[in-house]
Amino acid sequence: MAHDEHSERGRTGVATRTVEALVALVLLVIGVVVIVESRRLGAGWTSDGPGSGYFPFYIGVIIAVSGAGILYEALHSKKKRTEIFVDSEQLKRVMSVLIPATVYVLAIQFLGMYVSSAIYIALFMIVLGKYSWVKSIAAALVVSTLFFFMFEVWFKVPLFKGSLDPLRFLGY
Repeated sequence: MAHDEHSERGRTGVATRTVEALVALVLLVIGVVVIVESRRLGAGWTSDGPGSGYFPFYIGVIIAVSGAGILYEALHSKKKRTEIFVDSEQLKRVMSVLIPATVYVLAIQFLGMYVSSAIYIALFMIVLGKYSWVKSIAAALVVSTLFFFMFEVWFKVPLFKGSLDPLRFLGY
């Protein structure tokens, strides 16, 4: 898709080139951390085969080299990618999903999969989907109950109940 300067007017945000450089820098740091920790574990070849850090070391090298290459390209490319990566409206839409998802993952630690999922589904439907409270809570309870029976009762595969274990009264 060709870059259209007229579509960029009036939009404010971070340039694509800047985002590419930041992501490349993060990859480079992750790669270096993996390399250092792999060497600490033993990245060499031992008498009985590869050390515990052998394969992670080379994965770290690949990540670091890739990050360095992307960073070099982002900073020194002849084609300066100055188009806006994401504007404030797009970022707001992404955050309206990312923040609740992050809270959901954290809530799983305390409330477990079933209760957290029911709350997440209900609130997501109410806030973002604009559904009524009754429909949202009903759907959330039906889905979570179905998953509870499917995993706990039928498949006998217990899912994480959380540190508070709010469903312990059910005996599972």
